[in-house]
Amino acid sequence: MTGRLDDVDGVTRLHLLAVPLALALLFFAASLTPSLVPRSAIFQGVLGGLVGAIGYVIGRILAALWHFLGLPQAEGRSLAFMRFGVLAVPAGLAIWCLALVTPWQDSVRAAVGMEPVTAGHPVVIVVLAVIVFLVLLLLGRAVARLFRWLRRRFFPFMPRRVANGAAALLAALLVLIVTRDGMIDTLFGAADSSYATAAGFFEADLPAPSDPLVPGGPGSLLDWGALGAQGRQFVTRGPTQEEIAAFLGRPAKRPLRIYAGLETAPSAEARAALALAELERVGGFERANLVVTMPTGTGWLDEGSHAPLEYLAEGDVATVVVQYSYLTSPLTLIFETQRGLEQSDALTQAVLDRWRAMDPATRPRLFLHGLSLGAWASMYSVDLLDMVSDPVDGALWAGPPFPSELWRRAVARRDAGSPYVLPVIADGRTARFTNQLVVPGTEGWGAMRIVWLQYASDGVVFFEPASTWRRPVWMAEPPAHDVSPELRWMPVVTLFQLALDMAIATSVPDGYGHNYIARDYIPAWQALLDPAGWTEEDVLRLQRKCTLGLGMGCDPRPE
Repeated sequence: MTGRLDDVDGVTRLHLLAVPLALALLFFAASLTPSLVPRSAIFQGVLGGLVGAIGYVIGRILAALWHFLGLPQAEGRSLAFMRFGVLAVPAGLAIWCLALVTPWQDSVRAAVGMEPVTAGHPVVIVVLAVIVFLVLLLLGRAVARLFRWLRRRFFPFMPRRVANGAAALLAALLVLIVTRDGMIDTLFGAADSSYATAAGFFEADLPAPSDPLVPGGPGSLLDWGALGAQGRQFVTRGPTQEEIAAFLGRPAKRPLRIYAGLETAPSAEARAALALAELERVGGFERANLVVTMPTGTGWLDEGSHAPLEYLAEGDVATVVVQYSYLTSPLTLIFETQRGLEQSDALTQAVLDRWRAMDPATRPRLFLHGLSLGAWASMYSVDLLDMVSDPVDGALWAGPPFPSELWRRAVARRDAGSPYVLPVIADGRTARFTNQLVVPGTEGWGAMRIVWLQYASDGVVFFEPASTWRRPVWMAEPPAHDVSPELRWMPVVTLFQLALDMAIATSVPDGYGHNYIARDYIPAWQALLDPAGWTEEDVLRLQRKCTLGLGMGCDPRPE
């Protein structure tokens, strides 16, 4: 007895296949339930086919185990009745969920301010789910053939069960090498190189500046072409001294922006050293505020955060940035994890060393900042023991990805009764959380101020790997204002729903999901800077300026 479904007779095979098909239908039905981000019919169909295939594989394993253990099989009429009963219930559940998928998705769309879905949504879902399921089934059979081919090669040299185990292990290893460490690594390495090449092709997208205070201009230590497209846009886009003064109705200073592109130098340390030298050259340490920012994977920076910062600081601020990748944040997170962490560590330490050598009475206030993968990298560079004796003045981290250790530790220390998606920690002297509705405030801070800006509908923040087998804490709490009340936890399936939420987290309107906007950055920066002379009306005017899209970074996000 081998335990293979292919070794049994046709009648028993049909009986055993009823279980995998039933689980496939159950998983498909569960995938139709809502999660954090609205899913189009295309994404829902792909998700349904994927989790259906996973349910099918689990069913095949259970059926093979049943047969391997020699457990009794149904025969005759009982076999027909069992096949009908095993398949009828999940099939009926799938049909019922298909009937509800449109109102379910509408509940998610309403939570994030989107229009209802179009008619025909369920039909597209079923067609795509079947196609994806069949494609994955064929791929699975190809892997199964590889396994059988390998074990036949092992049979002459080892016992049958050992041969089965060795063949399974080797087949899994080969698939991993071909995908994760072979094909995928090669493809993304080539993508990174092609992005670098493309950056060179488009050096003329903006002319080199004539201003010596702009990186790449006369006397700059940074080459204009090596800044890359993202860097060239960042250093030339910000509000001018005159615009800030006109808004305030009083004199303002000129904000300074320093950006070292990935092609500036071959190593993280060398890029950090050049950025520090450029910061020194333009007088960044003579500003009242200094911000060390880590960009997203592509090197992009959210103008909706930096422009309000420069208004609130009345132009008396210098921002220094170093790029570490050309890939989007999700790809960088998976395939180039260490790059951002190493670059953040190098830049933050270089600036910290220079800052700490200054007189505490005259040095600028120092803040750390990052969005998405930039927030994770920035948090990684924070050594809490090192901060005890001489801390930075504060940090603003927006959309922190779920692996962020510092964020996870902070959330774990939340006060009893405070929600997971918007924790309260102690008396808020050191760390505060904010979203679209909650203002962190400027009173009651200690020596260091940390603000986390996060939306409850952001899958990048609230993805939970353990959701495979247990309900995430935040799912056990009342849903936030931007989360559907219909959201439910399903074993295994929820993991893939949240993974898709993470992948399409920017497909929702600004101010939801992973789309953080100036309107919500403004109170966060105000809490950190506590600018003198700013009234509530001033803050509202600044938010209105963003809402109207008047040069405040309300443009679409490239991530």
